[in-house]
Amino acid sequence: MRYIQEILSNRVLWIGILAWFAAQAMKVVFTAIFEKRLDFTRLFGLGGMPSSHSSVVTSLATAIGISRGFYSAEFAIATILAFIVMTDATGVRRAAGNQARVLNSIVQDMVAMGKSPTYDKLKELLGHTPFEVVIGALLGVLIALLFT
Repeated sequence: MRYIQEILSNRVLWIGILAWFAAQAMKVVFTAIFEKRLDFTRLFGLGGMPSSHSSVVTSLATAIGISRGFYSAEFAIATILAFIVMTDATGVRRAAGNQARVLNSIVQDMVAMGKSPTYDKLKELLGHTPFEVVIGALLGVLIALLFT
């Protein structure tokens, strides 16, 4: 029971969760504004503006820096992991999304030529542009500064 209480009172954890939720909620709002449609699946989807991955990891690193010290090993670990996550979001996951877009296009062309393979459409929105990552990172820092 003590462990549950400790988890529930872990401010850094809740700041990370808040940062994730804020970024995901902003995706719903941005989709409504720019695409003129209400899409609540964006609450749980990958990719898009802003990067929730970046928001979470920077909020954690900032909250750890504030609470444990910017000289602490915990801050160093969180910061290095944040850079890894943000690099992955703009590199590997973005490339995978681009590859999915090309493969989906090839299959559509095959279907148009009368050759219809058995195929589930691949998810194309996986990664982020550098701008989406920067905005997500700034959102995470802001949330940590406001709530730590």
